[in-house]
Amino acid sequence: MATSKVKYLGNLRTEAVHLKSNTTIQTDAPTDNHGKGEKFSPTDLVATALANCMITLMGIQANTSKIELGNIEAEVTKIMSDKPRKIAEIAIDFYFTDKKYSEREKTILKNAAKTCPVALSLNSELKQTVTFNFTE
Repeated sequence: MATSKVKYLGNLRTEAVHLKSNTTIQTDAPTDNHGKGEKFSPTDLVATALANCMITLMGIQANTSKIELGNIEAEVTKIMSDKPRKIAEIAIDFYFTDKKYSEREKTILKNAAKTCPVALSLNSELKQTVTFNFTE
């Protein structure tokens, strides 16, 4: 069964419908590539999906390991290259802001993030710079 349907809306904008939930996402071409930049670009979604996936895997592992997971936020930076035009690097800074974790818990969460399917699916040439900022 298909996961989604995507259609072109004109003016370098697309709309994707997730078939199981009927939720939608629209994208625009970025301003540095002829677009309006009013929505996520497709490459923004790739970079953001990496952070979403890593947080999800940390949540799964926290449940399995009986770790109380506090607030996690991520700041995502996508760096493009010109020739060829592609994502050269995704930098993610994770912030764990409301709970202190033991060294064992930190290791478990970091390892879980690094095993997310998006991280493992991206081209090995794409640099993934991930920083974990735990409250001390």
